[in-house]
Amino acid sequence: MTNAEPVRIAMWSGPRNISTAMMRAFENRPDTVVVDEPFYAAYLALTGIDHPMRDAVIAAGETDWRKVADGLVGPLPDGVSVFYQKHMTHHMIPEIGRDWMDRVTNAFLIRRPDNVLGSYVRKREAVTLEDIGFMQQGALFDRVADALGAAPPVIEARDVLENPAGTLAALCAAIGIPFSHAMLGWPAGPRDSDGVWGAHWYEAVNASTGFGQPGKDVTDLPDPLRRIADAARPIYERLSAFKVGPVVSDGR
Repeated sequence: MTNAEPVRIAMWSGPRNISTAMMRAFENRPDTVVVDEPFYAAYLALTGIDHPMRDAVIAAGETDWRKVADGLVGPLPDGVSVFYQKHMTHHMIPEIGRDWMDRVTNAFLIRRPDNVLGSYVRKREAVTLEDIGFMQQGALFDRVADALGAAPPVIEARDVLENPAGTLAALCAAIGIPFSHAMLGWPAGPRDSDGVWGAHWYEAVNASTGFGQPGKDVTDLPDPLRRIADAARPIYERLSAFKVGPVVSDGR
């Protein structure tokens, strides 16, 4: 990195995407630190919503969103030039401010809504359109695009799984950092940087050492989930039009 100012990447995803694997990929870079869903505790405290491990998440996290936002744009450790922030779009309820977003590089990770729902209900049976974050992702995308005067980077989970090097190289180029092959693999197991909720949600990624192959698309959702998927699909399709890459990478 030649720029004195670190690159702070806010990656906006809904749940049951490859968001934790993406966090692993960036954390495996020697120049990067990461943070895992920093607004989760504030979201739970402000909404009162019942989530797995709710009390533990609130106890371990920061419930004042202003303090969270200050940390996202604050100083970084010496030697760090990239700050990767894994964010869930549904955490950004109206009570949580957005001005801090203007001081980071925002990018968006999308996944077909049917596949999101098929995965989500295996971990939490109760689900609404708001829980999977597509409407919020569309609103955040529009906010960033309006501020930039151009679309921010978008990547799709399936593209990453099918071509990790090419898709991540395209993402890195779009956000202004060099691609590193260190992003393509990582040691198995949990990380100190994982949120406490990882004990419930991260079983598969903790067993992984890199990006796996994409599974088959979900096609047999029951009617209540199908209606949620149908409502989310226009946002997914709109953001899909702005996907980056993939490219051929010669990074090391």
